[in-house]
Amino acid sequence: MSNKLFGTDGIRGVANLFPMTAEVSFRLAQVLSVEVCNKEKRIAIAKDTRISGDMLESAFVAGFTSMGVSVIKMGVVPTPLVTSQTKNLSVDMAVMITASHNPYQDNGIKLINSKGDKFDDEQTAKIEELLTSNETFVPSKDAIGKVFEDVKSIESYMETARKVVPNYNALKGLRVVIDCANGAFSKIMPQIFKDLGAGVITLSNMPDGYNINKDCGSQHTQNLQDVVVQSKAHLGVAVDGDGDRIIICDEKGNRIDGDQIIAFLATYFHEHKMLKNNAVVATIWSNLGLEKYLHSLGIDYYRSAVGERYVIDKMRQVGSNVGGEESGHMVLSDYCTTGDALVTALVISDGLLKTGKKMSNIFPLFEKCPCEINNIRFQSVGEAVYALNAASVRDTIAKAKRKIENQGSVIVRKSGTEPVVKVRVEGEDEILVSDVSNMIVAEISKYK
Repeated sequence: MSNKLFGTDGIRGVANLFPMTAEVSFRLAQVLSVEVCNKEKRIAIAKDTRISGDMLESAFVAGFTSMGVSVIKMGVVPTPLVTSQTKNLSVDMAVMITASHNPYQDNGIKLINSKGDKFDDEQTAKIEELLTSNETFVPSKDAIGKVFEDVKSIESYMETARKVVPNYNALKGLRVVIDCANGAFSKIMPQIFKDLGAGVITLSNMPDGYNINKDCGSQHTQNLQDVVVQSKAHLGVAVDGDGDRIIICDEKGNRIDGDQIIAFLATYFHEHKMLKNNAVVATIWSNLGLEKYLHSLGIDYYRSAVGERYVIDKMRQVGSNVGGEESGHMVLSDYCTTGDALVTALVISDGLLKTGKKMSNIFPLFEKCPCEINNIRFQSVGEAVYALNAASVRDTIAKAKRKIENQGSVIVRKSGTEPVVKVRVEGEDEILVSDVSNMIVAEISKYK
């Protein structure tokens, strides 16, 4: 079995086009009712702020309740809230309706088990096989599920988040600009920072169904950077639509990416003797400079495949409590089960105040090795897959790897969430990196 609909973080696509349709959501609910919801006969459903969330939620509710499974509606909440609170709801699983950092036209489905972990590849492959089969699922004649509103999870999550820092005045004196991406953290994140004593300027916290991630959030940080400088804030924090990514900027407006954030978190945990098993996990996509920096501190460094789930798996294998991705997913397993932008922002803020330094005097923590990343967008996932499988593309990639062998690395992969082929070339020699990158990109682009 293999996944065609499920990528690295669930199913994703354009809302109202296959597979992000009400019909697919209804049938998926039926499949999950039979395959997963066998114990509690209850499921939780949450969503981000995009306009299509209501439609897909309604289809899921109808599908589950028709099969005798009751539904707890969590409303608009961030993904990390769902993963942390699911275990408290006495449910068989949870569904998070979100397309994360994608524009409002897209939507997605993340499947979360009763412990708060996302479904693994084997589970999603089995679900997908049933979803795309001709098997008929007969609604229940004798039992119809009920629908409940969740009224406890938000405050429970917020109270847990407040405890990440030592006390309610821990962030007093901090001036922070928070870009909420017009997403699921729009109300929660600014309030938590205020509760903990910080001075807060909030951006993009007025979602209207259409403006999620639009020129804001972790993917579009220029406005955040400008406001931080104008307001003389200590730092800026940007999250994505469902709150599992974070990007920050310093007081001068310099953007700080995920690799630098991992380096800061690792340093902080290491210095305060909180780093478990002396280990940090990042992905094959992280810069070689991060590895060199962590090794200089005597920290063991491990790489996983690209995707938050794979980071978490590797963290559990090596016993680490700090892991992340260059894209901004940060997992601090002492506090959360998956990537959590709020928890990460609180740890960074507390750590910054404890240093007594300006951010620009801390970052960058390491110098990056030359690296070029190109995203080649196609009209569909099928076209992207076709390009990657083309003989000339495979030959070019093989030639490129031979050319940079022992001097760097080449990674070419299809995005797990978009019809995009990602090309990453890294090495010590900037000219060689550029030549190899251009060679691969030119060949793949012939298939657009």
